[in-house]
Amino acid sequence: MVGQRIGSAPISGGAVPRRKCSITSLTSGAGHVHRRRRGITAGAGAVTALALVVGIAGTVEAADRAGGTDGGKRESARTRLYTPPANPDAYTQIGELVRAGRYRDAVGVARMVTTPQAVWFNGNGDDGSVRREVARVVRDAARERALPVLALYNVPGRDCSQYSAGGAANTAEYTAWIDEVARGIGKRKALVVLEPDSLALLPSDCGQDDDEGTLTDARYREIGHAVETLAALPGTTVYLDAGHSNWHGVGSIVPRLVRAGVERTAGFYLNASNYRSDDELAWYGTLVSGCLEHTLDGGDPASCPDQWTDRNDARAWLAANVTPDPSDQPHFVTDTSRNGKGPWYPETDQYPDPQDWCNPPDRGLGLRPTTRTGDPLHDARLWIKIPGESDGECLRGTEGPEDPARGTIDPPAGRWFPQQALELVRNAEPPLRP
Repeated sequence: MVGQRIGSAPISGGAVPRRKCSITSLTSGAGHVHRRRRGITAGAGAVTALALVVGIAGTVEAADRAGGTDGGKRESARTRLYTPPANPDAYTQIGELVRAGRYRDAVGVARMVTTPQAVWFNGNGDDGSVRREVARVVRDAARERALPVLALYNVPGRDCSQYSAGGAANTAEYTAWIDEVARGIGKRKALVVLEPDSLALLPSDCGQDDDEGTLTDARYREIGHAVETLAALPGTTVYLDAGHSNWHGVGSIVPRLVRAGVERTAGFYLNASNYRSDDELAWYGTLVSGCLEHTLDGGDPASCPDQWTDRNDARAWLAANVTPDPSDQPHFVTDTSRNGKGPWYPETDQYPDPQDWCNPPDRGLGLRPTTRTGDPLHDARLWIKIPGESDGECLRGTEGPEDPARGTIDPPAGRWFPQQALELVRNAEPPLRP
């Protein structure tokens, strides 16, 4: 359940060695699809139209990536992000739209799935298979001179055993898995989004831990091993989970990042699989970055302003306590895959538990992925969550089985959700070009 809001207390931690380079030191190129796509049964005319739709979408998207669509001049060389193969069911949907003559929708979905986005690794298969699959992704990306975004999602007890439950059985299994991921990456370039929800949703936050905090301590050891192993790779940049702007206060998330070893990484990521607005995220990221520097220099994170502090007061604190040199601060990346319309605000008391993070209706694609953000602390906007894939079978506190906000049974987490895919395309901000 990436992005559930909870309350929590800070967890103390110590300083660690100097962090690795940020994304901006990595070279790049165009995207590439490496996995076989499922065939679509259709007449000859529909097949031709489908090929044209996908070809046009891919060509236009490649041109966008080559020319850039966002401002900002942080990189001397433009980093280009990798486009993985789409969920096969996305192409099934495109084919159905073509056969129905809904070409505009078909082009929209095709453009969405040919936009750079993360490749997720969730622990399915044995250690050897993850090594081979990671190696294939980074190798294919390197051939295209592209930077792949790898979302690693296999920590024990992930998602507090809810919609996206799973993960390695124990710490030993997880560390072995991370070691195989590292072998798969090798010396090639990769951006790693390490374990969504792993720090914002600790075992102690959801009643899974004992009084001694055994599982939470194990979580920090697991993330620490991943940081130590992956950040040591010559071409790999690692970002840690920091939740999002409507979850933890700054003084709560910063000690978790410090204890997890953020100083050995490029920084942190925000909004993975969530819907918070760009303005919220950029401001929250700036505050977390400043508080991290303050804390790593020996300051008290409890003294840092949070996202609810008056912005003028917060800016004054930053000016007095944080170096103006962005290279001295941890950086951040954000997930803009589905935040074009911002968060969903259902009517008060409409549902027992609104689950505003779970397949909210009428959301839209956000800003396209780029490393040119115009903010020296903000390394990239990424599509971490695969837009069009379900967040889970959302019940919103009811007995179900239907999602009361949609009147349908939502697909399980990670399955293609055609209704939501069309909503994201039609409500995209900025709009997708026809």
